[in-house]
Parts: sequence; structure tokens; C-alpha cells
Amino acid sequence: MKTVGLTGGIATGKSTAARVLRELGAPVIDADQVSRDVTAPGSTGLAAVVEAFGAGVLAADGGLDRKALGAIVMSDADQRKRLEGITHPLIIAAMMTRLRDLALAGEPAAVVEAALMVETGSWRSYSELWVVTCAPETQLQRLMARNAHSREAAERWIGSQLPLADKEAVATRVFRNDGDVEALRAAVTAAWTELVPAG
Repeated sequence: MKTVGLTGGIATGKSTAARVLRELGAPVIDADQVSRDVTAPGSTGLAAVVEAFGAGVLAADGGLDRKALGAIVMSDADQRKRLEGITHPLIIAAMMTRLRDLALAGEPAAVVEAALMVETGSWRSYSELWVVTCAPETQLQRLMARNAHSREAAERWIGSQLPLADKEAVATRVFRNDGDVEALRAAVTAAWTELVPAG
């Protein structure tokens, strides 16, 4: 089975590309959803996070309070590494299990969508790496509009991520998403059709 890693920077259109792939019938594994699954109530992942960061990261319903946890790890690189040391192995193991299941089911190809694929080095695990990117000003304007950020806040957020050029440098395929959604849809559709020809 061919495997595609799909990534990009914040507000570049990665999630839109993933949605197009799903519409085309591609199995897409969302790393964010897997992260939620491995830290769900009752999971060993959640227990490990609570042990490391305290009961203050639990919500009233017993689930993970992502906002409280985010406040701890976003401002402290050591704490962020500590969290990643707990969750990343669980996430990677869960994704590999899902990929194995898809391969056993006879799927010709599958996609893993993850924001930090290049940062973690996990992109090397896939047959291809597809990166959705756009001009820096386009990214900035989209993030400001989407999250109601000030320009300064949006610049800080983008500045905290790996530069898009670094992701593009290791990509098998780059989708430049400075146009409208239909242009991205056409490019993604062409790439998937080339990867998994009909019939």
C-alpha cells in the first residue's frame, strides 16, 4: 500500500486538501483525531498526562482539558517536550496500526494528515510527502481572518512553526495554495488520480 504524509503550515490549506482527498474516497488518518483518541477518558495516555502534569489538566467531565494543558506547554519548551515524549509514541503506534489495517483491507493507498510531520521526522515513514503551502502574506491574512488574531499574534504563531520552505525542501509534491479552493481541489485531485489510477 502506498502511504502519503500530508502536511503544511497553519492556515495554508492542509485541512482543505485532506477534505478533498476524503471526498475522492481516500482513507485519511487525522493525527489530531488520533491524539484525542489516545488521551480519551480511561486511556493509559490520559493517565500518563495527568501523572506528568497534575489533575489541573482534567476537565469537569474527566476528559483532557486541552486549553489548560496548552497553557502549560505553549509557554515552556521543556514541558512541551515532556508532553510530546508521552503522546507522540502513542500517536505513532496508533497510526501505524490503522495503516496496517487499511493495507490488510486491500486499500491501494492511504493518507496521514499531521501538522508536525517534518518537525518530528515521521514524514520519512511514508512513500510520499505532500506539502500544502502558500505565500507568507496569504498565510498571515488567512490566520488573522480565521482565528480573529491581530497581525502581531498571527506573526508570533507562524513564527513559532518550522518555516514553510523547510517543509517544501523535503516534499515529494508541493501544492501552492494561493488561489481559490477550486484550484487546490483540482491539484489534489490530479495528484491522487496519478497515485491511484482508476480501474
